[in-house]
Parts: sequence; structure tokens; C-alpha cells
Amino acid sequence: MSDRGTYLYAVARDEVSGCPAGVAEGPVRTVARAGLVAYVSSVPLEVFGEEPLRRSLEDMDWLAETAQAHHRVVDAVAAATPTAPVRLVTVYDGDDQVRDLLDRRAGDFLEVLSQVTGRREWGVKVYADPSAPADGHEEEEQPEKPGTSYLRRRRAGLRGREEIRRKAFARAEHIHAALATVAVASRRHRPQDPRLSGRTDWMLLNGAYLVDEDRDEEFAAMAGSLGGDGVEVTLTGPWAPYSFTVMETR
Repeated sequence: MSDRGTYLYAVARDEVSGCPAGVAEGPVRTVARAGLVAYVSSVPLEVFGEEPLRRSLEDMDWLAETAQAHHRVVDAVAAATPTAPVRLVTVYDGDDQVRDLLDRRAGDFLEVLSQVTGRREWGVKVYADPSAPADGHEEEEQPEKPGTSYLRRRRAGLRGREEIRRKAFARAEHIHAALATVAVASRRHRPQDPRLSGRTDWMLLNGAYLVDEDRDEEFAAMAGSLGGDGVEVTLTGPWAPYSFTVMETR
């Protein structure tokens, strides 16, 4: 049994030259079948085998390095031809299993590639400051016992914070709906963990939008116009269409 596995990055119709090195610094090559081209590299099963991979995935530095290499390859292919990325650390026993995948799922891959041809993915995140003041005015305070005054202020503060949150999320819904009118497809992802984003404010929206290339400027301009009044809109991309192409490949 071989001690090397086949790491799969993406599937496309065309062969692209000049790919950067893949995970574990391995050279990227192609496996062709059924009118499709899979981009792969060989990896050591002592690291990428099923059991050691469970341990490797708990190492955040290793995971970040692997993800960067994976995305470098996918982005290089997607810059040249419509591309269907596959999930991070998708590893097969060998090239024959990849050929079998292309045979079995050729129709699915071709459908996905048709969907993303001439289109790219943009990411939009929307944030709001939870400490922003609520609209309206405070009621005039009346003389009362200190304990009663504290409880009243606390209740008012909680109501005000909930109202701010409600209005902020309603604003995010409006932003998502507006952006979706320019995109051909959209996805809403879970808000990022603050430990990953490095931000303590509310993430109201973590959206992905598949946009025709000739509408990129229109989409970017709309995203830029939807912030303000305590709401921040950040735009990233364009990217390979990860949110609209990744399929289960097992």
C-alpha cells in the first residue's frame, strides 16, 4: 500500500499551467477524466491519512498554513478558468479514486461550472457597535429611592440595547436584500467567532454573493453606499466561488 495520498483542490474543464506549490509544498498536477480536469498533489498519509489528520486539524497553525496553500492553488486556477473548489483537506488513496469521482459526478461538476462561468464571488460583512446610543430621549427622572432608580435605569438600558439590536439586524436584512438584487445567487454564512474576526462589535451579516463579472463595479458601489449611521459594511473579493461550488465529493 502506498504511503502517499492524492490531495484534491478543485475541478475545472481546462488545464491551467503555472500553479503554485500546494499543501506540504507539493507540486500540483492534473488528473483528467470525463471532460474534466482535477487539480491534485501527492501528500504523505502519515500526516494526511484519516487518523493523523484528526490530530493535524487540532493544530491551528498547521490548519492555517494548509488552508493558505489550498486557497493559493484554487485562486490560481479560478483566475484562468471556471473552477469548482472542493473542501479543505479532501484526500484520496490515489489518483484512481479521483478518476472514479470525475466519472461518477461529471454531470454535477459540469452543472456547477456552467453556473459560475463569467461570475465571481464577493464577500460582505456588516458590523454595528453595540454601545451606540438608542434613538429617542430619556424620560425625566423623578425623585425615588436609590435602589428603585438603579433598577429602573437597568431595565431602560436593557430595553434600549435590545431595541438597538433589533434595528441593527433589520438594517442588515435590508442590506442583504439590496445586494441580492444585483447578484445571481447569495448565501448567508454564520457570523464569525469574535476570536477569529478580532472584533467585539456585532457581526450582523456574513454574506457571499455570486456576481456577473460585468456587474462587479455596480455591486461594489452598492455595497459601499449601504453603510453609515453606526453600521459598517466591508467588502472583500472577488474570490473563487467557494460558497456556490463546493460539493460533497464522497
